[in-house]
Amino acid sequence: MNLGIVLPLVIYLTFVFGAAIYAYVKRQKGDFLTEYYVGSRSMTGFVLAMTTAATYASASSFIGGPGAAYKFGLGWVLLAMIQVPAVWLALGALGKKFALLSRESKALTINDLLLHRYKNKYLVWVASIALLIAFFAAMTVQFIGGARLLESTIGIDYRSALLIFALTVGIYTFIGGFRAVVLTDTIQGTVMIFGTLILLGGVIYAAGGVESAVQKLTEINPDLVSPYGPNEMLDFQFMASFWILVCFGVVGLPHTAVRCMAFKDSKALHSGMLIGTIVLSIVMLGMHLSGALGRVVLPDLTIPDQVIPSLMLQVLPPIVAGIFLAAPMSAIMSTIDAQLIQSSSIFVKDLYLSAKPEMAQNQRKISWLSSLITLILTALLILAALNPPDMIIWLNLFAFGGLEAAFLWVIILGLYWDKANAYGAISSMVVGLATYILLTSFSIKLFNFHAIVPSLVFGLVAFLVGNKVGEKKIIKF
Repeated sequence: MNLGIVLPLVIYLTFVFGAAIYAYVKRQKGDFLTEYYVGSRSMTGFVLAMTTAATYASASSFIGGPGAAYKFGLGWVLLAMIQVPAVWLALGALGKKFALLSRESKALTINDLLLHRYKNKYLVWVASIALLIAFFAAMTVQFIGGARLLESTIGIDYRSALLIFALTVGIYTFIGGFRAVVLTDTIQGTVMIFGTLILLGGVIYAAGGVESAVQKLTEINPDLVSPYGPNEMLDFQFMASFWILVCFGVVGLPHTAVRCMAFKDSKALHSGMLIGTIVLSIVMLGMHLSGALGRVVLPDLTIPDQVIPSLMLQVLPPIVAGIFLAAPMSAIMSTIDAQLIQSSSIFVKDLYLSAKPEMAQNQRKISWLSSLITLILTALLILAALNPPDMIIWLNLFAFGGLEAAFLWVIILGLYWDKANAYGAISSMVVGLATYILLTSFSIKLFNFHAIVPSLVFGLVAFLVGNKVGEKKIIKF
């Protein structure tokens, strides 16, 4: 174990736990639910930008995405840049309307908003099931990514790395809640930027410059410098599908949407959109280009997901590698903590308190229950991550797509179409998610598009049909 690598990580994690303890102290002074789940709606623009970008840039951006770029070349780098407008699009489409609606209804979770907008408890139950299924898959990816990172860089076995990572994330989320999440996201977003730039510079230097690196990639395989990748995998249908999956569809991600409930004012929203887009641009270009050019430095990797940890050890001095290790760790942790908080809120706020609303006054019991749920979920995720695949990006995209197929039209049409009703929303959620799981499980491609495209089409049709049925039943009633 190299102390030069481990020491900066320990210092970084000390800061993370310090933020969690600060958040814990803050939440003792106010309403537990409002503080634990939305941080008392007090985010500034910089914090909003960092937490949104850091939550979006997950294990896939630092481990899986660069691994795909290592395997498929510069075409994947170009493809990854499709994600750049994601923060701008999500905050722009949802920000003001979500903020006004959540304050008006005193909503603390995405399901609170759905219940306020559609006035149907069955929709909340369906939404809760869809959220838990997709979140569990997404969080498993983050746990695998964090464990892979520690395994490769500090030289411990995968299971030990998984346990260390899981306990770190579980405990600080358990202690601090939403405020701890956004505070650490702010630290993590800053680390992500500098870490990305340092690693990219190190990779380019080790490869002998950009021109030399591209020439060597061409010698390895000319397809690695083609915009379409090996065997023209990155064709129009794939690129269109990818744009819908990782950019347009981000509007339908509940853990992104909940950020729109917690910012301070319009000024914070506008600055958050700009800063968040800049941060995402740097991270996406830097990490994916490092992965692609890393093929020159490390041509013989058998597990593509190990390219970033391996490059850190190869091209950076130990102390710098240790500092950079905090960057992908921070991206992974900021995603998993957001999803853990949301999953806890489903059990406590959306299910338990909906059945026993009188218990909302018992702050101590709610606090204890929320923390317990977080720890139980952490334990289950450890079990789920024990046998990881070689490339986590496909599992991550599966989870992304499931959330979008279930929630995109329910959120967008609920906000922008006054006539949208619960019948349409439930129909869209069930049909969209069922279609996505069916097509993905059996590897069915309609017109060669990724499963997210037909799932959203069928989900939209189901919403319109269900809405018509709902209109007739409402009128009849």
